Amino acid sequence: MSYIGNQPPDIGAYGVQSFDGGGTSFTLSKASTTATVLLFIDGVRQTPVDAYSVSGTTLTTTATTPSGTDNVTVQFLGDVVDFGEPSDDSVSTVKIQDDAVTAAKLANSINTEIAANTAKVTNATHTGDVTGATALTIATDAVDIAMLSATGTASSSTFLRGDNAWAAAGTSAKVGSFTKDISDATSSQAITGVGFTPVAVWLQAAGSSTAEIFSFGWGSGSSETEGVSSGVSSTHTVFTRATNRIIRIYNTLAGNDYRACYIASFDSDGFTLTWDAKSGTPTGTISINYCAIG
Repeated sequence: MSYIGNQPPDIGAYGVQSFDGGGTSFTLSKASTTATVLLFIDGVRQTPVDAYSVSGTTLTTTATTPSGTDNVTVQFLGDVVDFGEPSDDSVSTVKIQDDAVTAAKLANSINTEIAANTAKVTNATHTGDVTGATALTIATDAVDIAMLSATGTASSSTFLRGDNAWAAAGTSAKVGSFTKDISDATSSQAITGVGFTPVAVWLQAAGSSTAEIFSFGWGSGSSETEGVSSGVSSTHTVFTRATNRIIRIYNTLAGNDYRACYIASFDSDGFTLTWDAKSGTPTGTISINYCAIG
């Protein structure tokens, strides 16, 4: 379209609706007002109020419109944009400005709980072994043995070690004995009833009732030494020594049949041996004496 002067700016399209003439009442496609609707009859703009009025979706002319096809045209102006309300769970945290939610926007129950908890923290006063409101103080002599988490039994003969365990003061020693079937397969043997955790063990055993064989050994777990002394008379004695086993028990003077073990662990009430070395076919149940040192 040609214009005289400057072309008017493009401010967007308006909604348009056309009707056939011949009546005075027309149903609009959306609710409007007289001020937001322009009426054209056969291309001639009509004067609002004087020529027509709008109420909701009904447009009424003051006179009957001329008959014709689509000769009555309505142009909608100033549409109100309805953004509606956000859908449920559609407003995320980033959409809310920092410090934008005030106490007035919170439920009364939340404000009540905040006030109550603030009072507890601000005004709390502790009594008894622990006193104070902000800086807390433990009373002198308030922590006794019953409040400690240490293992073991506290007594006049024990002390609290760095590993949080009660241990007997000074050096402890216990002698005892146990038996071992030296013909069985590799096995673990726990010796209990010592009463403390040893740091070293000494073992002694007689390997045979017919051959004069005496076996002994000592160890601290990380270091073990075994010794074997054998003799057939008061003038004939043979002594052998080896490491990495605490004791080796022989059946015969020839030295072909024996069982040996090492210290697997020192336990809270004794120690555990692992019988792993075996040569030949040693037989019999041997009584072994021990001395445990703690």
